[in-house]
Amino acid sequence: MKGKTTLAAITMATAIFSAGTLKAAEPLEAARDTLTDNSMVMIESVENEADTILSNWFLQEYTDMDSLCISQSHNIEYPDSVYIERLSTLPTVIDMPYNQVVKEYITLYTERRRKLVESLLGFGLYYFPIFEQALEKEGLPLELKYLPVIESALRPDAVSRAGATGLWQFMLATSKILGLEVNSLIDERRSPIASSEAAAKYLKQLYNMYNDWHLAIAAYNCGPGNINKAIHRSGGKKDYWSIYHLLPRETRGYVPAFIAANYIMNYYDKHNICPVQKTDIPLITDTIEMNERVHLQQIAAVLNTPIEMLRELNPQYRYDIVPGDIKPCHIIMPLNMTYAFIDSKDTILNYQAEQYARQKTVQPSSYESSANGYKYHKIRPGETLGSIALRYHTTVSALKRMNGLRSSTIRAGKYLKVGIKYASSSQTEDKTITKTDANGETVKYYKVASGDTLGGIAMRYGIKTENLKRANNLSSSLIKVGQVLKIPVT
Repeated sequence: MKGKTTLAAITMATAIFSAGTLKAAEPLEAARDTLTDNSMVMIESVENEADTILSNWFLQEYTDMDSLCISQSHNIEYPDSVYIERLSTLPTVIDMPYNQVVKEYITLYTERRRKLVESLLGFGLYYFPIFEQALEKEGLPLELKYLPVIESALRPDAVSRAGATGLWQFMLATSKILGLEVNSLIDERRSPIASSEAAAKYLKQLYNMYNDWHLAIAAYNCGPGNINKAIHRSGGKKDYWSIYHLLPRETRGYVPAFIAANYIMNYYDKHNICPVQKTDIPLITDTIEMNERVHLQQIAAVLNTPIEMLRELNPQYRYDIVPGDIKPCHIIMPLNMTYAFIDSKDTILNYQAEQYARQKTVQPSSYESSANGYKYHKIRPGETLGSIALRYHTTVSALKRMNGLRSSTIRAGKYLKVGIKYASSSQTEDKTITKTDANGETVKYYKVASGDTLGGIAMRYGIKTENLKRANNLSSSLIKVGQVLKIPVT
């Protein structure tokens, strides 16, 4: 959703459209099926987010390729009649027409973005049920669950050039109108549940305004004001395909991209695309209500679980702080972890509380260090994101994500947030132990320090948690301070 929308604008647009001041719509033209566009602009998330999503921690740690699916690098192309037939047989309420613009997006997904589609199918295992529940609550077509595929590539932390944020890409003004909480500590635009409920309500408003799903979907992207202007300039044609060339350039491709997303999410196997499958991804979760302030790192350290998992499940907490002391807040965690949390709640709340949860302010990024648990690195001449990532035992993608960077270009003198565990790892004594075995080969070991988690150690050495567990014959992720772990060779 890139267009700015205010409550007054929504109300005015509804009044103008309903008042009959626009001319009556003409019959649907055949142009819908013969549409072409040589100046088409690809949707931002589809074009730009592939590299970022492929480096996602959840994707690397908890998914693998479907062993029953034979992945092939080449795409199978079909005649137009096949695409038309497949789209027409989808069990959808929303019309799924086919034309050359739709074909362009289908080709994008089946050729240039094949790896992205594999990942989107994997993430869909977790996100699509959340979307469906919100849509069902408002009585909306369930195929709308594929809108976040084109809005954000299923990334809760996605931020567009215009500032739209989250899975459903809400602008700040629109999110507040819809009742989402956005402040220095919480951004519910990033919450899968809260943002999905808000998106469903907004889509319902837009459909009630136009009584046409293609127009409602387009209005979601550019705002009802732009749709009404296009309708007026067309002489009153209330059909998306008839006003196509009067819309903003990116919005022109929005409905075709939505149709293509519906196609590829249902017919990926026809194009030799194999979805990633869950291994241990916590699809079954539970919600804990907090009436105290807690930091996600406190939970991660005491329960010995990767903080990355908690961040993925609770992306609305901007600085990992859950301000339950201000108002009741909710934390989502794997179901099997909730019992351990309840049993250890007092220990969690008291774990390094002065460093984490009891701080009251968050320092801006101009500070080199802050009391909120984050550290900042001042960029020196000649440094690159790659060299900084190496120093702090993280990745370029993680640094870009943490700092909201869309490219790898950085400037000397600026500050980068590097995260407390990364900063600490570069400043404390290296716990790596190097030995030579009986065969003369070098073997690395790591001595577990206070606050370490198995997932954090695995990320530090660029390996999967499961591989680290296997190398040390561990049946669970529980580790103890002072324990020596063998680091497998990658």
